[in-house]
Amino acid sequence: MPDSSHPIDRARLTERARLAPPVHRYPPPEHLQPLVRHYWIPVWDLPAGTPVVEQVLQYPTCLIVIAQDYARFYGVARGLSTVTLQGRGWGVGLMLQPGAGTAVAAGDVSALVDTHRDLTEFAHLAHLVPTVRELMAPDPGNPDRHAAALREVEQRVEAALPLSADGALLNTVVQTVESDPDLLSVTQLVDRLGLSERALQRLTGRFLGLTPKWLIQRRRLHEATHHLKHGTQTLADLAANLGYTDQAHLTRDFRRVTGHTPGDFARTLGRDSAPEQ
Repeated sequence: MPDSSHPIDRARLTERARLAPPVHRYPPPEHLQPLVRHYWIPVWDLPAGTPVVEQVLQYPTCLIVIAQDYARFYGVARGLSTVTLQGRGWGVGLMLQPGAGTAVAAGDVSALVDTHRDLTEFAHLAHLVPTVRELMAPDPGNPDRHAAALREVEQRVEAALPLSADGALLNTVVQTVESDPDLLSVTQLVDRLGLSERALQRLTGRFLGLTPKWLIQRRRLHEATHHLKHGTQTLADLAANLGYTDQAHLTRDFRRVTGHTPGDFARTLGRDSAPEQ
């Protein structure tokens, strides 16, 4: 089973799914941390006719995924990302830092919101596809194979260094939002960073195709998902602590993005029941 203690797992709605495959996670080397948040390599071997559906509320970052049958550069997903795993397979994934997508893609990624491009369309990244597949295919569960594949990726990604000042600033913006659960409004964020709201809007729009308000909303939904999984608060208390006007507002926001009410999510994917008040 995946390690649900990893901070990224608060974005996953299905980490407790039966037959969920192991996910091998690796940190980037220090010099690549301005560009890469983490690497993940899922490896699965599922019985015939028993697919596993993975659902994730993505972070405000671009992703690169190379698998045996596709290779893609993903923009930020505003809704719920759903992937169906079946049979045997593997993937090598990179979660980029929020301000690194443009640098690694060597071009604008704001138009990639909710979509992706084939990695072979990026001339400077295309060679990674056959190289990574050749390394991974013989034994995709082998950590030595993982290390070799990630070395190839890192040699290509590090060409995006040094990150621009604006890219580094966006990393700071997102880190500020994600690390402070008491930050509940764009006004608070503007005051904290010493930026004008207009400058902040331009920054997030240019690098991510998103708004500062979306960043805060997504962080709140990640917090809600985490608490609903573990039953730490009633829905009413959770709504209040996340800055929603009432429980109904939280329910609408959560259902709009995930397709579940908070109570249904807790019962179906986390616990037998959810406290309603």
